Amino acid sequence: MKQITIVHEDRAGLLADISDLLANVGVNIESIDAESVGSTAIVSLIVDRYDDALKALTDSPFHAISEEALVVCLPDKPGELARLMHRFKEASLNLRSVIILKRDAGKAFVALVTSRTEEAINLVKDVLVS
Repeated sequence: MKQITIVHEDRAGLLADISDLLANVGVNIESIDAESVGSTAIVSLIVDRYDDALKALTDSPFHAISEEALVVCLPDKPGELARLMHRFKEASLNLRSVIILKRDAGKAFVALVTSRTEEAINLVKDVLVS
């Protein structure tokens, strides 16, 4: 699964502009996480039509970065995410993004992004969905 990260100057209306841009090309946002760090906004997106979204963002004033996201499935109960995060800690593997995508029927689907994807795949192969 691909994740798109946008790094932009934080300002009022930024999310409206990004969501309008994607809506205008028929892209549905499946997951969004937006954070401000000082005067910088970091927006992480998972969309239904990745290629169309990336093209639209590339042709816009937004700086979009494409990243490979691993999707894992965990039991939806206290402590499961902590157990998974300890695997990364023990392997000294930094996570750049963690997004809970969906919780349903006792399961939680989580997207993980790291710069060391191959190592991460080996670390989570028992819970890896894609």
